Amino acid sequence: MRIQESLGALGDRRFAWYFTARTVSTAGSVMVPVALAFAVLHIDQSAGALAQVLGVRTLTMVVFLLVGGVVADRFSRIVVLQVSHVLTCLTQALAAYLIISGDATLTQVTVIEGVNGAVSAFTMPAMMGVVPLVVDRSRLQQANALLSFSRSGLSIIGPAVAGLLVVGVGPGWALAVDALTYAVATVCLARVGLPRRSDEAGAPRPSLVRELREGWGEFTRREWLWVIVLVFGLTNAIHTGVVGVLGPLIAKSSASIGEAGWGIVLSAEAVGTVLMTLVMLRLRLRHPLRTGMLAICVLAVPMVLLGVAPALVPVAVGFFLAGAAVEVFGVGWSTALHEHVPVSVLSRVSSYDALGSFVAIPIGTFLYGWLATAVATETLMLVSAGVYVVISLSALLSRSVRDLSRTSEDPATTGAAADERARS
Repeated sequence: MRIQESLGALGDRRFAWYFTARTVSTAGSVMVPVALAFAVLHIDQSAGALAQVLGVRTLTMVVFLLVGGVVADRFSRIVVLQVSHVLTCLTQALAAYLIISGDATLTQVTVIEGVNGAVSAFTMPAMMGVVPLVVDRSRLQQANALLSFSRSGLSIIGPAVAGLLVVGVGPGWALAVDALTYAVATVCLARVGLPRRSDEAGAPRPSLVRELREGWGEFTRREWLWVIVLVFGLTNAIHTGVVGVLGPLIAKSSASIGEAGWGIVLSAEAVGTVLMTLVMLRLRLRHPLRTGMLAICVLAVPMVLLGVAPALVPVAVGFFLAGAAVEVFGVGWSTALHEHVPVSVLSRVSSYDALGSFVAIPIGTFLYGWLATAVATETLMLVSAGVYVVISLSALLSRSVRDLSRTSEDPATTGAAADERARS
């Protein structure tokens, strides 16, 4: 009976098909970070080359995020996802072909990943806006936990498989699998039937600028929202620089870790996330942001270990703990958005969330590419970990973050009342 209760959200056919589409596309995507990192390092073995590819991808995503949020609120979110999935399929297939054939250049990979970044700017806001439309409000945390469970479960084996593919047949094949899964996911999304939107009756839509202003107004009037986004704008830059740029370099130069070992390390992070997801399916977070920001400080642990003990076992343990912490914050944050932001503006608000959270990542990526050549690795890792913790805890200085609680009310009908209760 308890298992049935935990999986109850899958009883809704719409959510079940959406869950299937997300699971299929994730099955290939979890291999991409490992495959892409070592594909780039195979072309040019420098931190600068990897920073260039990752930085351009994030930069193009940031540029198009606000437009992506408006598009997802204005049109059918399922159609937006289908179009973006098709484009991702085509670009990843092209990257796979170039890498497998041995003809790939750093410029080509950078351009392709730049296109992928722009496409993801439409994908993320649309995905955030779908969940409240395909599952009962009482099961929002459960639905978010199930989606996270699927993603994290696949992440356990995905990076490890990608590491083995890199060593065995090359990174291009992992990208080819990713392209195929997006094609299958596009078909699954066709079975998700969203309720008809009230603005589809023929009434003229406001201008793009007005819709952006509306989304900005909804974003700025919730202190808990913009405080968390501001904090993550800084900490994401640190985390991406440490794990995305320095991590593969440290792994490649470590006899204990290596390329295959780096895949195992990322899989250990996913194991931590999966195990915590099982807890989150049953545990109701009364104050999701307070708990989440305390948990997220654990991400400093693998930073320290990469700096002082770059060996497979301790680093894997650190990433395991970090994975559990990310799950606590991730489920709490998604549920807070779904419960406290009206669904009619949710994609726009989430695009401002993503913009603020990711805007500094290209800076962090390029900065760490330079710091890797100017600062001793151990010092850089320890300082980064300390700054990460201080910035994360600073969010709790806001009462609205500390006291935001769960609610069963619809934010579209209660308006600002829910936010006032969070501040009182």
